Amino acid sequence: MSTKQAENFVTSVEIPDKVTISLKKSMLGVSGPLGKTFKNFKKIPVLLEIQDKSIFIKTPRNRKKDFAIMNTVKSIIRTLCEGVIVGYTIRMKLVYAHFPITAKVKNKQVLIENFQGERSARVARIHGQTKVVSKGDEIILTGPVFSEVTQSAAEIEQKTKIKNKDHRVFLDGIYISSQSKGIEK
Repeated sequence: MSTKQAENFVTSVEIPDKVTISLKKSMLGVSGPLGKTFKNFKKIPVLLEIQDKSIFIKTPRNRKKDFAIMNTVKSIIRTLCEGVIVGYTIRMKLVYAHFPITAKVKNKQVLIENFQGERSARVARIHGQTKVVSKGDEIILTGPVFSEVTQSAAEIEQKTKIKNKDHRVFLDGIYISSQSKGIEK
């Protein structure tokens, strides 16, 4: 392997002005105007260093797989920095044909009531710092951490998945209608 290839296995991420980052062992703390979040890199084989206004990411070996892991970590750090500055919003639409679906937020759960005429409510969990608001036939999820917001939306969508029926005919459910950067009201 040439020295030029070995140099490719070190990269850096610039820290935005409004963001402060702390590193303790493998726990990366990112704080900004919208809040604070943490990401554990213990199980990911990379070495992180903070110098001035940038984070250096190094891999212990020089393989193609390590290069891919390094760029994934770079993307995760950029997303965390962007999230604490701007935030993320997902809008979901309640779709029904006969039985009107209602969604209520209670503690850290979303209760999906009257889905296909069921008497008991289906319960979806809200992950992390995600805020959920139910307005009529729409659910709005907002938060600073992209993975938590999308995981909450995916869980709500999966709770209304119809089994043992033709999914082309029975289209009832809660579906993602739009995703955007920034926190909407």
